[in-house]
Amino acid sequence: MKTQVTELFNNIWQNYIEVTPSAEKIHHLLGSGHDLINDHVAYRTFNIEKVGIDKLAQHLIALGYKEGGEYHFEAKKLYAKHFEHSDKTLPKVFISELLVEEFSPSVQKIIHNLVDSLDESVINDQSFLYSGKKWSLSSTDYQTLLAESEYAAWLAAWGYRANHFTVSINHLANYEHLEDINITLKSAGFKLNSTGGEIKGCSEVKLEQSSTIADKFNVEFSDQTVEIPSCFYEFAKRYPAQNGELYSGFVAASADKIFESTNAAA
Repeated sequence: MKTQVTELFNNIWQNYIEVTPSAEKIHHLLGSGHDLINDHVAYRTFNIEKVGIDKLAQHLIALGYKEGGEYHFEAKKLYAKHFEHSDKTLPKVFISELLVEEFSPSVQKIIHNLVDSLDESVINDQSFLYSGKKWSLSSTDYQTLLAESEYAAWLAAWGYRANHFTVSINHLANYEHLEDINITLKSAGFKLNSTGGEIKGCSEVKLEQSSTIADKFNVEFSDQTVEIPSCFYEFAKRYPAQNGELYSGFVAASADKIFESTNAAA
């Protein structure tokens, strides 16, 4: 089973670095050539049954993952769950979904048209988690979505691929503190998400996180090719919970700021 999970995440990683070349550079920088332990991988989707959280999670549950917690982001109109494996060396998966019905009719129409165009067989294949954009989207519709939700625009433009991977600081050989990671990254020329401070969270909430600003990469829309934010890399340090084990959940207030790593204005 672990071999299957590892193979899945290798495919997800390859799909991710195709449009996030900075992540591969950072992986080598922090790992000194060794593989890193991924704390979690994040996905975005819509709260439409055809592609909702449960549809994405089915591919993980088939490999031994179980639901670990749920989260609400009222300002961004999102709902999320995370999934984890009994093997703690395997990454958790954080899946959020946009509450489509809370947006304007024009935005809802664009989103439903995109989802309606997806073939069920594509969604049910495990490769869906690294399939990218499987629908046609115009740059005009992208801008319509962007005006109301950066999240919706990103998802429409990039489709189903990892929004970010996350390095587990707890498993790094050469680093103990997130501050040192951030210093190393900035010294190497990488730009960090400073919304709410470079480090989100603290030891009191059992989780500290920081992230890069998303790379810029070309997207082929139906009418033109445009360079827009793609994906980013995150870094997480976890602290022991009351049971002595590392806290395995997520902090909504911190995740809310992490979402902004793909903002077009960043």
